[in-house]
Amino acid sequence: MSPLRKAAILLLSLDKPLAAEVLSQLPRPLVQQVTLEIAQLDDITREEQDDVLEEFFQLAEARRHIERGGMDALAQLLEQSLGSEGAGEILETVRQSMNSLPFGFLQKVGADNLLAFIVDEHPQTIALIMSHLTAPRAAEVLAGLPSIKQMEVIRRIAHMEQTSPEVVRDVESSLQRRMTSTFSQQLEKAGGVPTVAQILNVADRATNRGILESLETDDADLADEIKRLMFVFDDLLKLDDKSIQMLLKEVDTGQWAVALKGASEEIRQKIMSNLSQRAADLLREEMEYLGPVKLSDVEAQQQQIVDAVRRLEDAGEISVGAGSESEQYIS
Repeated sequence: MSPLRKAAILLLSLDKPLAAEVLSQLPRPLVQQVTLEIAQLDDITREEQDDVLEEFFQLAEARRHIERGGMDALAQLLEQSLGSEGAGEILETVRQSMNSLPFGFLQKVGADNLLAFIVDEHPQTIALIMSHLTAPRAAEVLAGLPSIKQMEVIRRIAHMEQTSPEVVRDVESSLQRRMTSTFSQQLEKAGGVPTVAQILNVADRATNRGILESLETDDADLADEIKRLMFVFDDLLKLDDKSIQMLLKEVDTGQWAVALKGASEEIRQKIMSNLSQRAADLLREEMEYLGPVKLSDVEAQQQQIVDAVRRLEDAGEISVGAGSESEQYIS
């Protein structure tokens, strides 16, 4: 498997915002190559993903500097006292013991992903799972639970005594099967131009713009295909008046005042024309009152408005592109 394919599979295994953040840290030529690879990917097997994640995990472990504790520290200590051969045997035994710990597979699962699988479980089941997590990971999961369920789970953990090994194994195997099945289904549909568009939609402006500009130079058709699947702040012009009015209900005036600071006159007019005269005057006054605004603040507010557009579209309340000039009608 080529390094580019490995990088593409790794990015597809991450949440979209995290993948976008990783892309923003890479050199521009490498970003372009990886983006092209993702766009050209077809189905990815579960075995391929496992291999890539395991290799990444091993590389990350090898590079991590451990000041105290951990397997590296243990290896150094054993080698000094028992030599390489004796240390190797003990280390292997320790690794096997760690891997056999209940819910050990969750060590590589992010809190957000884990939460998605257990949030609807019975509080007793959640309590059992959380009691086998590290305290920081359990705290992350707890924070994501509804407040009522938080208290129920905490009470059950506090009163939990010994649990039958059979019950632990049943819960563990059930959770692992569900997670493996879901991740496999997600990866079978991973890759392709839509995935690139999703990643770039949540990437910061500089990364987004840079990648698209590079792609336009090397593969204009691919760049156009990606753009058609994306929605950015400037695409508010594609929305019809009804959709704009729905959006105005979702976004408060303060956000619009900042976002429109960096908008074209066309977009400003599009928004103002869908407000009452009094509301439009108040918005203009607030924009003037703000004075100079940081570009990063403008882009952040524009991104929040774009997110609101996506939420409304997902809910079926608006249709992106409904007002596009390129749309044709027949009588």
